[in-house]
Amino acid sequence: MVGLVVLWPGGAPSHERTGVGFDRQTQQATVARVVEVSCSAVNASGGGSAPGGTSGATGGSAALGEKGPKGPCKKATVRVDTGKDKGRTFTEIVQPDQTRQLHQGEKVVVAYEPSAPRELQYSVTDVSRKVPMALLAGIFALAVVVVGRLRGVMALVALAVSFLVLTLFILPAILQGSNPLLVAVVGSSAIMLIALYMCHGLSARTSVAVLGTLVSLLLIGVLGSEFIDWAALTGNTDDSTGLIHGLYPSIDMSGLLLAGVIIGSLGVLDDVTVTQTSAVWELHEANPAMGWRGLYRAGIRIGRDHIASVVNTLVLAYAGAALPLLLLFSIAQSSVGTVANSELVAEEIVRTLVGSIGLVASVPLTTVLAAVVVSADRPGPGKTAPGAETAPARAGRGRRRKR
Repeated sequence: MVGLVVLWPGGAPSHERTGVGFDRQTQQATVARVVEVSCSAVNASGGGSAPGGTSGATGGSAALGEKGPKGPCKKATVRVDTGKDKGRTFTEIVQPDQTRQLHQGEKVVVAYEPSAPRELQYSVTDVSRKVPMALLAGIFALAVVVVGRLRGVMALVALAVSFLVLTLFILPAILQGSNPLLVAVVGSSAIMLIALYMCHGLSARTSVAVLGTLVSLLLIGVLGSEFIDWAALTGNTDDSTGLIHGLYPSIDMSGLLLAGVIIGSLGVLDDVTVTQTSAVWELHEANPAMGWRGLYRAGIRIGRDHIASVVNTLVLAYAGAALPLLLLFSIAQSSVGTVANSELVAEEIVRTLVGSIGLVASVPLTTVLAAVVVSADRPGPGKTAPGAETAPARAGRGRRRKR
């Protein structure tokens, strides 16, 4: 809480962002009509082209060469459905070689550029994905509630709170110039405390999982900081990070990379620490007389199986996210050493291995903490374990042994 108060952003700094697309407004629209037209006539007149359009703009006609595009072009009439210009229509020309083609009745997103000429103020930038995204989110929420019941509801609430912490604290604080590592640790700790206590309740079991997660996060932060510096990773490797650095030069990009490592590892860490803590608690319930060493040995056997699956999951998750990049290197027929040495891949390797080390370390750490805490309830010598009292025999029940 102290970290949140100290680092809470007082307002993101204002930067000149015109010319990079962030100053444009977006509205919802519908493709009202689509007709085929001659590309030669359209390209000669230059009609319908709009600046900034990515899916339907005609700006690519100049790069088609003298032969021109193959096939007819499409002339789409698009109707704006939201905003002050609701009901206004404009024309969008779609070249036959465009990746995304417009279809009649399709819902799209349009950008509004107030400084452009009136006929070029609107352009199609993307399709509208509200319906499929909302449906998928609804299916996800329903599945969580049906299977998890009350715990599932609390998990969804915790997920919403985590999103709020990310959008209201972590991102604005980094943009304001705060240390990304410090912001990531404080924000991740807040998310962890809220999510774990909300989903699992206030108990010693949850507190052990919280402590194990926090120590593992600190380990990931220290290892990540050391190896990012040692490997000379700048964190500025693609167009997105380059644009961020151009807009906000004060942001430490290598620190931003480390913050991503910490936040990305948090979700899997929660899973490992909660599972290990629950396993030790259940072992204690089954045999309350077992000491902390016995609980640790039994719990770590469960943890070893968990380590194998979780590490593989984390590696595959990062590999899946970087699949296009790996495919690009495969096409270039680069050697494994060359690929691993490139900063793009080295970032993913450091991200994966540092997170995996933290996950592996969290298993014995959380297991020993849980074993020590829960064994404090072990009955002393000569005492009967709770619930283990011998029930009195009932008359008329059971069989008599024959002599």
